[in-house]
Amino acid sequence: MQINRGGNQYQSITIDGVERHYIIHIPPSYDKSAAVPLVIMLHGAGHTALGALDSTGWTKVADEESFLVVFPDATRADPLLPPSFLRNPQVWNDGSGRAHTGSHNIDDTGFIRKLIDTLESKYVIESSKIFITGFSNGASMSYRLGVELSDKIAAIAPVSGHLWLKPQPLLHPISLIAIAGVDDPINPLYGGEVETPWWGKEYKPSISDAVTRWAEMLTCGCEPSSIYVHNGIRKISYDGCKDNARVLFYIVDGLGHHWPGGKPSLNERIAGKQSNKVNATELIWQCFVEVVGNRF
Repeated sequence: MQINRGGNQYQSITIDGVERHYIIHIPPSYDKSAAVPLVIMLHGAGHTALGALDSTGWTKVADEESFLVVFPDATRADPLLPPSFLRNPQVWNDGSGRAHTGSHNIDDTGFIRKLIDTLESKYVIESSKIFITGFSNGASMSYRLGVELSDKIAAIAPVSGHLWLKPQPLLHPISLIAIAGVDDPINPLYGGEVETPWWGKEYKPSISDAVTRWAEMLTCGCEPSSIYVHNGIRKISYDGCKDNARVLFYIVDGLGHHWPGGKPSLNERIAGKQSNKVNATELIWQCFVEVVGNRF
């Protein structure tokens, strides 16, 4: 299925007998004469592909920098009803075992693999420049894909999300650009018990520890090579990683559970305050370009 609406195309693919949906944004400059990078943006739990498109600003950067950006939809417990943040949330199977995706073992990794293969068959994509980013549950899913699709992607950029999988060797070195807020009440920087909208109280692991574990998986070592502080943002870098991969960790003062520099998608009472100290979309794209240029 393909539906054109403005500059975006609503498309679908079928995997395991289930129709899965996504939105692809194609920049005006795209003409198939040259291969372009691909960015896949994964929404948070309870949200949608369209919501991620509207709130993150990825289409603007894609138009300016000439790359494809895709917004897939996760699954919901009742596919016959429309998505609803509280009553019928869309959730990725990020390895945490939560929600319907964990109990039914939804193959989201298989979905994203087939999505990449489908896009490569329809568009001229530079295979060495395929990137995945995501927010919250989508960030955790990007971690999982970094492990399970390391043959397909060059780097991941989780924003306010955890690495739920146990540390394991990476078949291919995947660079990491992580962003987290100091004042995130839903996915705390250093972990802790939180109140979630769907699962009540639960313990969330440390985002900071997830970055350290990824650095160890890349054999960078657990100690950062540099720490730079400016305007309420800490940039922690890990160098010396396998095959010139990089680990970059940005910690934003005053940021709650939001996409930095984007439109807030959750109430401040639940998610804390938004911050415009940094535009996460622009920063992530700059880092993607940097880490890939460093490797190839």
